[in-house]
Order: sequence, then C-alpha cells, then structure tokens
Amino acid sequence: MSFESFLFVLSGGLVLGTLYALMASGLAVVWTTLGIFNFSHGAFIALGAYIGWQVSNIDAFALGHIAGLTACITFLFAFGVAFQQVFIRPFERKDNIVAATVITTLAGATIIQNVLLLIWGPRAKQISPIAEGNISIGPVVFSWNDIAMIVMVIGILGLVGWFLSKTQTGRSMRAVSQNRQAAELMGLNVPLLYALAFGLSAAMAGLAGYFIGSVRFINPSFGADPLMKALIVVIFCGIARFTSPIYAALIVGLVESFTTFYLGLYWAPAMLFTMMMVVLTIKPAGLFGHHQRTL
Repeated sequence: MSFESFLFVLSGGLVLGTLYALMASGLAVVWTTLGIFNFSHGAFIALGAYIGWQVSNIDAFALGHIAGLTACITFLFAFGVAFQQVFIRPFERKDNIVAATVITTLAGATIIQNVLLLIWGPRAKQISPIAEGNISIGPVVFSWNDIAMIVMVIGILGLVGWFLSKTQTGRSMRAVSQNRQAAELMGLNVPLLYALAFGLSAAMAGLAGYFIGSVRFINPSFGADPLMKALIVVIFCGIARFTSPIYAALIVGLVESFTTFYLGLYWAPAMLFTMMMVVLTIKPAGLFGHHQRTL
C-alpha cells in the first residue's frame, strides 16, 4: 500500500467512524437510560433521511440544508417521544420489559418502514451534498462534504456531551440511568426523563440518516445496515460513559475501511463480528465497559 492509498483509506475510516459514533451514541442513550435496545433505531435513521430529503432537496420542497436539518431534528425528537409513549411506556414496570420491548420496537420498525414505502415509494433517493467540491491536502483529495459531516458530527456529539454533563436535565438523565428508584425518591420525573432520552436518541438517529443520505442512496429499508453497525459498536465498546461509543466507532470505522481495501467489501462484516467476539471473550463487559449502566 502506498502512502497516498493509506491516507485515502484512513480518511474513509474516519468518515465511517464519525457516522457510526453518531448512530451508536443515540442508541446508547436509550440503552443506558432505559436498559433496552431500541431495534427501531435503524428505522429512525431511515425516517430522518426521508424527512431531510423532503424538506431540503430540489426535487421536493427545496428549502435547503439548514431547513432540512432543523426539520429532521424537530420531527424526529417529537416522533421519538411519541414512540416511547406508545411502544415502551406501557411495559416500563413489567418484569419482562426487555423481551417485550424487543418485540414492540421490532414491530415499530416494520410499521415505520412500510409507512415510508407508502409515502415515498420504493424508488431510491439521495440528499444533495452538504458541501460541493473537493480539497487537496498533499497527495490526497478530500471531499468537502465528508469534511463538513465530520465537523458537524463532532459538534453535535460535543453539544450532547455538554448537555448530559452540564445541564440539570442531563444530570437528571444520568441519575435515572444509574438508579431509577433513588431518582424517583429524590423527586425526579422519571417518565418525562425517559421520554426525553428517547427523543434525544431519535433526533441523533435522524441526523445520522440525513448525513448518510448525502453520500448513499436511501430507500425504506436502508436503516438495517446502520442499525447493525450501531449495535456492533455499542456491544463492542460496552457502556462505561458517553464517550465510549465514540472511541469504539472510530475503531470500527477504521477496521472496516482497511478490511474493505485489503480483503474486499464482503469480508468487512465478518472481520467486525470476529473482532467483537474476541473482545467480548476477553472482556465480557466490552472494551470500555463495566457492569454499571451510566451516561
């Protein structure tokens, strides 16, 4: 591999890693707060891509990327809150909440996917690039769209991290994730905090869908692959703190990029699952994890 090829593959891995970090961090917010995996997360990603396409693209409302991103965040946050009220809240006090929510979130994902098919049809669509053109840094050519995505995702993750650690609401969400009973005894509105956590997770998923939609074609079922990658990242890293999925996502993105270059596209999933199994065999709580759930 030449140095130029190495830099090209490295840059591709960084782009993948930042997108995976956004997807996995949203999924981790629900896992750490409610203790469940949201299998509708991939459908949220697809929904965000379609909302963004409808508002921003020239073939639809043509309002531009700022309006598209704003609509994506607002709609997905509200949708996530409503989704939690309908599909999750009735089972919060049940002993079998994990099994029940696996079924309900899978059902929700199927419903969302079919609604997308009814509204927008099966034909693939793509969001226009956030930034046009390329920039040359030494021997390597980078896309302005990729650079814009990396900068925006870093900013979003930084903002979410600040919200969770510095605001009263964010600290309350962290308290609930550590001990629900103690949080209730201290007067925290746990159902509201659960709904806010789900809304935040959905908004992050929608943003991930918007960014992915600017580099890939979207269809009603395209959220399945991002969901799998987000699950790999979360399981691989474990949940020790909010930054854990970010570090793990960068590792996963780089491994996938270099595996695709050396071995081919179809070997990348096998390599990722092998890496995950090796880590979990050595450290069952995950690469950065421990047994306590916390944001």
